[in-house]
Amino acid sequence: MSEPPDLRVIIVEDQALLAMELELVLGESGCDVVGCAMDQTSAFAIAARERPDLAMVDVNLLDGMTGPRIAQRLVSEFGTAVVFLTANPEQIPEGFAGALGAVSKPFDEQTIRAVVDFARRFIHHRTVGEPPRRFRLAPWLTTPPGDIAPH
Repeated sequence: MSEPPDLRVIIVEDQALLAMELELVLGESGCDVVGCAMDQTSAFAIAARERPDLAMVDVNLLDGMTGPRIAQRLVSEFGTAVVFLTANPEQIPEGFAGALGAVSKPFDEQTIRAVVDFARRFIHHRTVGEPPRRFRLAPWLTTPPGDIAPH
């Protein structure tokens, strides 16, 4: 008997093939993919309905560079942990809009599995271990605890 999924994940990605590949890898990593969105409106509708633990968010979507706005709202309104997926890491806002970090495209299955494990530890235990290879950690997670300014 397999264990029930421990992370509810939303994929916010406008490349359908990449979203399907992510869904497969996340499922194999013990996650329950609760929805896929290609734009801001769909992402917020799914998040309000499903309350995901983790969101994999592309920076550039069908409705423009809305990934950072989506990330900020998912973090602040739903307490969702966010990981950016992007071919343009320079477009991630300073402070990462509350996201845990970013994975540059193209990425491989091993990287996504390692990022899910990293996010799982953060979500369940609020601990930040060694970041996975090819994962750029958000600056707010690298600041010593006493130095983090309240939001």
